Amino acid sequence: MPGFSHLYIPGPTNLPEAVRRAMNVPMEDMRAPDFPDLTRPVFEKAQKVFRNSEGRVFIYPSSGTGAWEAAIQNTLSPGDKVLMSRFGQFSNLWVDMAQRMGLDVDVIDCEWGEGVPVDQYAERLKADKTHDYKAVFATHNETATGVTSDIKGVREALDAAGHPALLMVDGVSSVGSIEFDQDAWGVDCAVSGSQKGFMLPAGLGILSVSKWALEAHKTAEFPRCYFSFEDQIRMNDTGYFPYTPATQLLRGLDVSCDMLLDEGLENVWARHRRLASGVRAAVEAWGLTLCAARPELWSDTVSAIVVPDDRDARDVIAAAYAKYDTSLGSGLANVAGKVFRIGHLGWLNEGMVCTALSAAEMAMIECGFEIEAGSGVGAAIRLFATSDAPQMKIAAE
Repeated sequence: MPGFSHLYIPGPTNLPEAVRRAMNVPMEDMRAPDFPDLTRPVFEKAQKVFRNSEGRVFIYPSSGTGAWEAAIQNTLSPGDKVLMSRFGQFSNLWVDMAQRMGLDVDVIDCEWGEGVPVDQYAERLKADKTHDYKAVFATHNETATGVTSDIKGVREALDAAGHPALLMVDGVSSVGSIEFDQDAWGVDCAVSGSQKGFMLPAGLGILSVSKWALEAHKTAEFPRCYFSFEDQIRMNDTGYFPYTPATQLLRGLDVSCDMLLDEGLENVWARHRRLASGVRAAVEAWGLTLCAARPELWSDTVSAIVVPDDRDARDVIAAAYAKYDTSLGSGLANVAGKVFRIGHLGWLNEGMVCTALSAAEMAMIECGFEIEAGSGVGAAIRLFATSDAPQMKIAAE
């Protein structure tokens, strides 16, 4: 099909040309004497993106799932009791991992479309007088349902209960896109991946840990090898890795962190909020709703759009791909066929959002949805054209 293929899934996201060029280099010697000239600044920059001033960042050749596992292995012990909640596919997968690794998981099940149940966390933490919980897990941005949860509220619940449990956060589809402040929120292990807000291909699991997580590591008893903090620290401190790193991805990460920090994290967050507002204006104009139950839960990185009961969202996704060369996100597990998702994160501007909306709109009309042509795109255009845009250095790269 002539023209560009359009990618509007919530990860992997679109690659900036500057990042692509940075990775388009010959293979290099990861044991060369000047290799630390690349790696040491990359660690420092990534740590700034998480807003982690007292801990450190580990970068693994893995997906975000690997960073999930690294967080558990290096800070906890088999049989430890932990508090978790599930309200979407990715929070569910983290629960599944914790159970399979032998943790004693106290799970709070919520409706898909809800977020972390902060009030229930607060009740259970307050009731845990003997501090049996060793960690509290929270998925910041549930990619399957387009829900963003209140991580600051979870920290406040821990503090109000005087509870020493570690706070573990899945920030895979939030870090580098929406507000995240590891220091201010007291997050001990923050998990991310290269393929979302960091604007890279998949292949890096990025784990940012607090000084308290590093302290907990000293007494953790899980066996570990590939994800071992000890091995990483010993080699990272010299600018190297305990095994072959993904050198080209590190080159890209160096540039993507520069882009985020040059734009300014507050500007990055504002840009994502603005673009998400355009998508939400379109959804309202179409007469549809979001899977996220309430406005305070709406994600600024992905919108899961609910289709009418007599329609199948998979038909919309198939039509967009086959006729308009556009990839939209599918509904996962409990919401399969019920929602389609538009990812609006990473290297993105208003024109790109309008392209996503126009392809989705054409696909829905083709599938028999009773919507007026141009209604959603027009609503987004009106919002973008009549509101001020933050400075967007990324868009000009």
